[in-house]
Amino acid sequence: MVEGFLSPEELAELRTAVLQAVADLGEQKVAGGKVGWKDDDGYYGKVFVQKLNLWKISSTVSHYMRHPDIGRMLCELEGVDGMRVWHDQALIKPAWGNPTAWHLDNPYWSFTSPHAISMWIALEDATLENGCLYYMPGTHKEERYQNVNIGQDIGDLFRLYPDWHGREALAAPMAAGSAGFHNGLTAHGAGANMTPRTRAAMTCAYMPIGATFNGQPNILPPDYVKTLQLGDELTNEAENPTVFRVDQGP
Repeated sequence: MVEGFLSPEELAELRTAVLQAVADLGEQKVAGGKVGWKDDDGYYGKVFVQKLNLWKISSTVSHYMRHPDIGRMLCELEGVDGMRVWHDQALIKPAWGNPTAWHLDNPYWSFTSPHAISMWIALEDATLENGCLYYMPGTHKEERYQNVNIGQDIGDLFRLYPDWHGREALAAPMAAGSAGFHNGLTAHGAGANMTPRTRAAMTCAYMPIGATFNGQPNILPPDYVKTLQLGDELTNEAENPTVFRVDQGP
């Protein structure tokens, strides 16, 4: 975790931009108008309000999610030569919101890589009371690309990974403006929001340059998916823009 990742001024700027972009999307989940996901009014919709690819409709969000200094840091963390945006997403746990079940990230996505990484920025204080993240360190080295949906059974992941059932989780409360980074194969979840206030976060998932299509559409627009075959490198700058390449230099 990086405390004070954003200055107070940067935090205010990003939070304002995220909340405006969320409002602009209405019931649509995904910016850009090509993926027709809508808000869920069932259990999942009370886990968090989820809005994706805000970088496409907000220049401020794009500036923060695509900043080359972030890309450089991510490449150093994962030991790769370049990173692209996979997708960003605002995750706003509502007042009295449901817990987020334990899960892995990368198995949901359209590429398979041990070097995918997610950035999680607290736009408001994330506390033990309002649903901060919990991590299970080291699981990214033990997973088998088996995963579960985020449902009502918060421990369903341990049915697939029984060896993890008895481990202790690491709580990660974060002050507003702080950020956490986790590998896309690290098991994580979040607690319930036991307060009458929201817990807002802005996240972004990143894909190593050179990653290839694994057949899962996920966030990719249907017209783009139709052009892809298994094993094709995901190079569409309009969907997955380059954030940083080592060979581009400083």
